[in-house]
Amino acid sequence: MKGALDWLDQRTGFRQLVEDLFFANIPGGSRWRYATGTAVIFCIFIQFVTGVALWLSYSPSTQTAWESVNYLQNHVAGGWMLRGLHHYTAQILPVVLALHLMQVVIGGAYKAPREVNFWFTLLLIQVVLFMALTGYQLPWDQKGFWATKVAMNILGIVPVIGQKLQTILIGGPDYGQLTLTRFFGIHAGILPGTLIALLIIHAYLFRRHGFKGAQSSRKPDAPFWPDQALRNAVVCLAIAATLSFLIVRHRLFGTSGPLGAELGAPADPSEPYSAARPEWYFLFLYQFLKYFPAQMEIMGAIIIPGIVMTIIFLMPFIGRSPSGHRFNIGFLACVFVCAGLLASIAFSGDAHNSSYQAAVKAARLEAERVKQLADSPTGVPAGGAITLLRNDPFTQGPKLFAKNCASCHRYNGHDGLGNFVKDPQHASDLADFGSRAWLAGLLDPECVSSTNYFGATKLRDGKMPKFVKTKVAHYMPEQKAQLQKVIAAVSAEAQLKSQALSDAHDAADIVEGRALFRDAIGCADCHQLREPDENATAPDLTGWGSREWLVKFLNNPAHPNFYGDHNDHMPAFGEKQILTSQSIGLIADWLRGDWYEPAKP
Repeated sequence: MKGALDWLDQRTGFRQLVEDLFFANIPGGSRWRYATGTAVIFCIFIQFVTGVALWLSYSPSTQTAWESVNYLQNHVAGGWMLRGLHHYTAQILPVVLALHLMQVVIGGAYKAPREVNFWFTLLLIQVVLFMALTGYQLPWDQKGFWATKVAMNILGIVPVIGQKLQTILIGGPDYGQLTLTRFFGIHAGILPGTLIALLIIHAYLFRRHGFKGAQSSRKPDAPFWPDQALRNAVVCLAIAATLSFLIVRHRLFGTSGPLGAELGAPADPSEPYSAARPEWYFLFLYQFLKYFPAQMEIMGAIIIPGIVMTIIFLMPFIGRSPSGHRFNIGFLACVFVCAGLLASIAFSGDAHNSSYQAAVKAARLEAERVKQLADSPTGVPAGGAITLLRNDPFTQGPKLFAKNCASCHRYNGHDGLGNFVKDPQHASDLADFGSRAWLAGLLDPECVSSTNYFGATKLRDGKMPKFVKTKVAHYMPEQKAQLQKVIAAVSAEAQLKSQALSDAHDAADIVEGRALFRDAIGCADCHQLREPDENATAPDLTGWGSREWLVKFLNNPAHPNFYGDHNDHMPAFGEKQILTSQSIGLIADWLRGDWYEPAKP
């Protein structure tokens, strides 16, 4: 072994390198704060290793980026751990760099002859932050997509070159494939190469000038090994423990959230994400800009941060005198405290912002929903995962209802999305439409004239409410039993998935109910059911509540088969091209509860 090591040493000189590395003299002995430099290297090392591993599984296109990340996260053994390490190290790294910068300034390691190395440290921070910004976009999910747009809008404020830089980075006027390609190239190629070059120069300059010990230290000098090496190892272990905790914290505390890093729904430029925010390390700037009117944003985005960075850059010159050194320490501390306060204000504001919280909740539901759809037997279509949500009644139905129907109708008393509607209710509540329960309410003398049925329409004084309140109200028990069979028969026309077992079980009652509909109860005096009747004056109940019936009704409720001349302001969504046929179908499917549901475990 000794012979082999001697051979290797003759050709590489590694023994001298180890000697220089582990037995370098530390003026004033070891200190915990000296470990920040090693902590930075440790974090960057994790970023490089996990980044290369992620690269092997990542497919950088707008139709495959989210899909490849989702596959890695949910279907590759340990994929969640890999993403979690990369993501949370990127979250921790700015903190470690800030601590390292603070210790450099406190220890006076920015003064001559170390000015250039100090400036390289500042460049390292800039590169790391830009890597975090470009990496945030790569999963191509809603959160990253819209948060990056916020950051790019800030970049666009830069005078003269801001808009041009923005266009170059985005790859054109709109975000798309070229945006993702450029961000991936910058994140995985240009910036890592730049970072390696900066680290090499930084290490060379550090070795050239050696450790800068504490000026007031009374401790004797000591070699790097073993005390400082042990402290560095403890700090790296603390970082590893913190990363592990962040990755599995949801499982530890039973809170909602994934193992590893969060992955939102696929990016959809047509679906704005109102809770879009920059990552936390840019949140102070986002909050700071709120204090400036639109025409003065350049002050908050460029001029004031530029002045701050200039002062930090000039610290080696300012710190030549003792008072200048104290000024540098105080100034940097103020910068970090102010940034922390601004970020805290932003977090607090979002925590008390009901609209923001609702948007975050909706985004999480969509993220969970698209995962269910991607895992369905049909899987991800060729058009990408984005089409899964766009064609999903469970996702799109409430949105379309809230936008087009909730000004008159309600769904369980709200707009379909759970929001209170200020406008008064003019038409029926459509939750459970087509079910036996909904029909039973319509035929209840106490309910028929309520706002959940005809109460707010011009039909409230029509034949149907009059029939219910004058005849049904006085039904004998035998007639009430017959009415239940009629309700079962008419509701069976809807063929609801939620009612399939009941319909199959009550098949005989349903057949009897159709006969009672025509004879005993007298519904056929106005309606028709499975038998054409030219004299029918009320909606045709053949297929009532079925998808086909609902689609035709939404296309034109004033059709003779429905309300005809009695239609009460219900728009012809299809014939007047208010909604596309796809949107009408999504609303119909959602009202019927007809969407994909994963098998229960």
